[in-house]
Amino acid sequence: MLDQTVKQAKTASAPPAAPILREGVNCWRIAKAKRAAVLVDGADYYERLEQALRAAQKSILIVGWDFDARIKLRPQDADCPTLGDFIRSLVEAKPQLQVRILVWSVAVLHAPGAPIPLLLGAPWEHHPHIKLKLDREHPLYGAHHMKIVCVDDTVAFAGGMDLTIRRWDTSKHMAADPQRNGPDGVPYPPVHDVQMLVEGEAALVVSQVARQRWRRATGEDVPPVTGGDELWPADLRPDFSDTPVAVSRTLPSWRGRTEVAEGMALALDALSAARHSIYMEAQYLTAPRVGDVLAEVLAREDGPEVVAIVRRRFSGRFEGWIMGGNQARLIQRLRKCDRHGRFAAYYPVVPQDDGDCPITVHSKVMVVDDRFIRIGSSNLANRSIALDSELDLAIEADDEENRGTITALRDKLIAEHLDVPPDAVRATLQAEGSLLATIEKLGCNVRCLRRMPQQGKLPSRPVFGTFLLDPKRPFFLFPRGNNAS
Repeated sequence: MLDQTVKQAKTASAPPAAPILREGVNCWRIAKAKRAAVLVDGADYYERLEQALRAAQKSILIVGWDFDARIKLRPQDADCPTLGDFIRSLVEAKPQLQVRILVWSVAVLHAPGAPIPLLLGAPWEHHPHIKLKLDREHPLYGAHHMKIVCVDDTVAFAGGMDLTIRRWDTSKHMAADPQRNGPDGVPYPPVHDVQMLVEGEAALVVSQVARQRWRRATGEDVPPVTGGDELWPADLRPDFSDTPVAVSRTLPSWRGRTEVAEGMALALDALSAARHSIYMEAQYLTAPRVGDVLAEVLAREDGPEVVAIVRRRFSGRFEGWIMGGNQARLIQRLRKCDRHGRFAAYYPVVPQDDGDCPITVHSKVMVVDDRFIRIGSSNLANRSIALDSELDLAIEADDEENRGTITALRDKLIAEHLDVPPDAVRATLQAEGSLLATIEKLGCNVRCLRRMPQQGKLPSRPVFGTFLLDPKRPFFLFPRGNNAS
């Protein structure tokens, strides 16, 4: 491992790094956020979302992979209404408020939420100011995967979390939490996820993306909101202030529209730019294109450390066979490329009576050095190249304060997984000069990060069936043969 003093010297002597963010190349727009905050885990996100929705005056626009109105934003509160009843109460109390909800059409078959209300409606929807539509404007099995909530064009939430079942959890991630039950009372495993809240011009740009999606799906133009009140939660301290935020989209080629692949371009550019560390949280780590870049940076003599936090268990045998199998093959490939001992893949666990309880990693986070953070809906999988619709937000530090904030956010995430204070991560990292050494040294609690196990010698080619579950582009763009590698 590189000594911290040596690494600082190398960084100081290196030429200035070229900017990662390039408008029109790996992001659509770069817009200033008056304030921005990173919300870790569902309880934190849902609390801030409820505050913003209560303050809405004119417009709530929700765009998601799935939606289930039976969930509660505060399941720990017995008096908390369901999300559907809460939305209905808002429009009844505010005559100017319009609520629009756009959900992937295939969610009724594929997603975990209740399908009948999406197809046939529910009592809470029966109001002229509430519109719930299924988005059918996508290629075969292309998922409408953005997770966005925009309120009065003033604040916007984007990241990995939909408003559906099996998303809420606290950062404690207890193996058995009496509040972590579905609407049917069935408990679900602990789940980790991350969302970002932005205010100001950046929120307006996210709202423009959401309005474009609504117009493509329904034909209705949603007018922008003007003169909106300040909606930032009064008790929420922002992580960033007056900071440029990049908005990156992924949209498939469909009905004459050219594909947009800003999200994957941004991920690859950020990984390539890394000098001393890459920290990733990934629901899926399967894309060979990502593997190519990581293999290249690991081969550098003075390249970065790479820490990947991934999921250990998958939903269903088919997903486990294909996505789990391809993840294992990619991790194996990176281990073979890691001649300098700078790569490790971990999965988070909490204790339960019979041993480890793996936490479901649903987040999509990337932190590069102390200069770049990306949070969004894009997985590091083929589907997120140019098949599914995605939205990612990114910040590239332009001063010492923002660099310190990005480092602190990374340390906070690591600290949560290791069940230690962020200060312990910071102090150990300073002493060890290595993310990997820090994780190994602090990972002695019953709640910790476990290294992904070796699975023997695996083939290097993708798992059979990858072209069905994890294709790079819509099926009609494929040449003959399996091109999902």
